[in-house]
Amino acid sequence: MQSLSLPCPDDWHLHLRDEGLLATTVPASAKVFGRAVIMPNLVPPVTTVAQAMDYRARILKQVPAGSEFRPLMALYLTQSTTVAMVKDAAEQSEVIGFKLYPSGATTNSDAGVTDIEALDTVFAAMAEYQVPLLVHGEVTHAEIDIFDREKVFIDTKLRPLLARHPKLKLVLEHITTADAVDFVVSQGENVAATITPQHLLMNRNDMLVGGIRPHNYCLPILKRREHQQALQQAAISGNPKFFLGTDSAPHAQDKKEAACGCAGCYSAPAALELYAHFFEQMGALDKLADFASHFGADFYGFARAEDTLTLVRESWTVPATVDTSVGPMVPYWAGETLAWKIQD
Repeated sequence: MQSLSLPCPDDWHLHLRDEGLLATTVPASAKVFGRAVIMPNLVPPVTTVAQAMDYRARILKQVPAGSEFRPLMALYLTQSTTVAMVKDAAEQSEVIGFKLYPSGATTNSDAGVTDIEALDTVFAAMAEYQVPLLVHGEVTHAEIDIFDREKVFIDTKLRPLLARHPKLKLVLEHITTADAVDFVVSQGENVAATITPQHLLMNRNDMLVGGIRPHNYCLPILKRREHQQALQQAAISGNPKFFLGTDSAPHAQDKKEAACGCAGCYSAPAALELYAHFFEQMGALDKLADFASHFGADFYGFARAEDTLTLVRESWTVPATVDTSVGPMVPYWAGETLAWKIQD
């Protein structure tokens, strides 16, 4: 096969950051994806519809001419989120839902949720209005091993939450474990999950063996190979509960290569090509269109894309760095060769 055409894909989990970085991050995703769910963990966080619309306007200013890229805004769930705020979100077509960050779980999550159970009236409203809840699924208790935090969160927080609110529309973001795969499969059609390229292509050996590789460090952290294999099988299974979400997260090189390096993989410069690389490895290129273009749109209730995008078999090397307003960034898979490239 020398070329592969598929409907314009969507990225259902994307970090663009703000201000000067938008000039780099927005075009990188807009040239590939038709729609993207924009994460709200700015400083300060995006907690209201008004703030989200202001942020969206800043994003749209950086969309290249001719692109129809549609940013769909997530609001940051806090202990101060109200039922009225849920109703406001339900009435705004460009707001896709609320993002639940357990406080301290990842970058800019200090304002996140500290008591899930105390927000039950908010979750009830989200279920009533069918406003999706997008979940970073990890506990943050110091005594819980970092490699177990996703499983513990599922068992102690998500299962009880969905038992109390069985109609809640929920996406477990960037899943990393076989436990998460099993959980999502066991739930109704209102529960789905996104999977990143790094969690499909790597396991914790790729971050730790032969020296620490900070540009492969992300949260939730890479897990054992057996968990990677479970994610791989979920992605190629044809199960509509699993779909593309890059979690592309830009950080300056000096922030990653530091004594306390930050978490996140900036995959946007090669996102779709990375997924194509994985699906070809698995002998499942015929499953890429559903995973990248169909299942996420179906879950969120959007029309499937009619425009197409073509990948051609052409060897190219992911750049070692990308110049940005905050200095050089090292993209995920930097310096490595990919066999598929988006046709201009």
